[in-house]
Amino acid sequence: MAWDFSTEPEFEAQLQWMREFVREQIWPLETLYPELGWENLRRASAPLQDEVRARGLWAAHLDPELGGQGFGQVKLGLMHEILGSSPIAPLVFGNAAPDSGNSEILALAGTEEQKERYLHPLLAGDLKSGFSMTEPETAGSDPTLLATRAVRDSGGWVIDGHKWFTSNGSIADFLIVMAVTDPDARPHQRASMFIVDVDTPGVEVVRDVATMEHPYESFGRYGNHAEIRYTGVRVGSGALLGPEGGGFLMAQQRLGPGRIHHCMRWLGVARRAFDMLCERSLYRESHGGPLASHQTVQNWIADSEAEMTAARLMTLHAAWRMDTEGVAAARKDIALIKFYGARVLHDVIDRALQAHGGLGYSCDLPLEAMYRFARAARIYDGPDEVHRASVARQVLRGYQAPEDGVPSEFIPARREAARRQFADALDAITAND
Repeated sequence: MAWDFSTEPEFEAQLQWMREFVREQIWPLETLYPELGWENLRRASAPLQDEVRARGLWAAHLDPELGGQGFGQVKLGLMHEILGSSPIAPLVFGNAAPDSGNSEILALAGTEEQKERYLHPLLAGDLKSGFSMTEPETAGSDPTLLATRAVRDSGGWVIDGHKWFTSNGSIADFLIVMAVTDPDARPHQRASMFIVDVDTPGVEVVRDVATMEHPYESFGRYGNHAEIRYTGVRVGSGALLGPEGGGFLMAQQRLGPGRIHHCMRWLGVARRAFDMLCERSLYRESHGGPLASHQTVQNWIADSEAEMTAARLMTLHAAWRMDTEGVAAARKDIALIKFYGARVLHDVIDRALQAHGGLGYSCDLPLEAMYRFARAARIYDGPDEVHRASVARQVLRGYQAPEDGVPSEFIPARREAARRQFADALDAITAND
């Protein structure tokens, strides 16, 4: 089956509008965010969100009946490549994490009541959500080790546990919480998901965890990673999201498309850094000429272009495969782009920062923030090592060890087999000589 990443002219026109809109209207807003804070950022973004809605591009990851556009993964990938150039752009387009992934879960598994109460207000921008799965005491790379428990009680559930890196936890109105409901079940069937209002008694948002990406900012910021304790949190039976024991499967369905969007956004960041690298090489003079005349910088530019092109094609192929064959068929492709894309992101930004010297290291350019952001890409949504191992396991399923222990390409054995295969022809040649 031939790969096809093309889209109709009407959508290409939308992409062109997005490129100009993000550059002209959203990039300037980035510089003001530290002064504005979360609430003021929401207010400043509202007119831009109205323009996006008018263009029919709001929450494009969802089906039309839910207020989205029903775009496939290839189209969404092309959109996210543009949105990735700014940390604020996904907010303006209604597909910022974790709201985008949470809305997909609610659309997939939510009851009509849950959709009415949480999904529709979330899509309208009236509510914010958090995704609460990772725990400080268990390995985030292995969600089968979760310790947070949800126990049936009086027709509902009681949740106890300790989470951190809950995306947007300190500004969320509600949380989607992963908790073990049957510790004796098979590893991937132990956990379930619950919708928990953040003001439910027993929910304690402890702090925003300071990170390389957000080292000193105050509590309650957009894009935070909150630490949360759940102590005797009582919720009704209607808080269960999807089937009991279906938490791991729903998380995978959420994370699969999300990883494609991550990788395309990383390409947007990398392209912005690459543009800065190329610009710098043309105006900065050093050792008798512009940086562009030096072979090292030429190599940086060529290597970056090659790596970004490879990562882009790999990511669009994963998106195409998901569109045509489904999430399960694209598992290897998604794992492949996750670790490869993260490396390309880091390396391109690193070269751009190096070319700018002290200016790149300073906060006068966005490169230092991009660099800190890039380091996190190797950890979240599964660390690189987990995805590498997954790719290796899936590749090796197509191979088997030789029964006699002799390599299939062992030349002495192949020579003997060839002699037997062509014995008559060799005898005829020998006789003629």
